[in-house]
Amino acid sequence: MKDMLEYYAKNKTQIKNRLRDFEDSYKKDDKHVFSELCFCLLTPQAEAVECDKAIKELKRTGLLYEGHPKAISPYIKAARFLNKKAEFIVNARGLFKKNGCLRIKNCIDRNDIFKTREWLAENIKGMGYKEASHFLRNIGFGKNLAILDVHILKNLKNCGVINKIPKHLTKKEYLKIENKLRSFCKKIKIPMDELDLLFWSKETGFVFK
Repeated sequence: MKDMLEYYAKNKTQIKNRLRDFEDSYKKDDKHVFSELCFCLLTPQAEAVECDKAIKELKRTGLLYEGHPKAISPYIKAARFLNKKAEFIVNARGLFKKNGCLRIKNCIDRNDIFKTREWLAENIKGMGYKEASHFLRNIGFGKNLAILDVHILKNLKNCGVINKIPKHLTKKEYLKIENKLRSFCKKIKIPMDELDLLFWSKETGFVFK
């Protein structure tokens, strides 16, 4: 705990600046917000930096907004199950595209982020609670949401927040651990979204998303 708090003190400014970047992300157009959702669809069991590069390339070529799964999949080789994830992107795009335009912001209830997360997890193929929380954090709405990937769970175990890392996270188990994390954050006085970036940067050596 002492080492973690010292690390936080050294990196607090950088972490807060990154979170402000996420808040600015939502102010951009629907295409950009959609690209953040697609990034979160790619990241499970994949390198986040490589997934980010893939999304940028798909944006550059326009395939992210118009391409079929077979055209998209060669660009996302960094993601496991690339054919399935290409289909996830196209399915999500169909959900938000109205009259040829993306309208993803209309589906985000800024007054009830938990309700929005529930809707995302229920309606978007390939998106569970972790990916939905990740997406919402990356557009500035992650203050009260936990992104429970294996790295975060490992750190929570090391900090004594959980006794063991669950093999499978059901919705009930996810919310249970999220509540434990919320209490832990209040105790150590580090916001949830900041703690996530803190844990991630301790694992990787840099603050990303």
